[in-house]
Amino acid sequence: MNKSILTKREKEVFDLLILNKTTSDISKILSISEKTVRNHISNAMQKLGVKGRASAVVELLKLGEISL
Repeated sequence: MNKSILTKREKEVFDLLILNKTTSDISKILSISEKTVRNHISNAMQKLGVKGRASAVVELLKLGEISL
């Protein structure tokens, strides 16, 4: 079985991002700081080798890590 590229928390963040949630919304929903949300997004972008949230979402969709 393929191991997920994202951690469980990174996936939760991106699942909320594709629902059009803001960093602030996500921090409240997951009970973590906005800085932590941004760190999760940055870590995922680094793993994927992309710049920007939109590019990360596109890559994650292609890889089947997240779905719409």
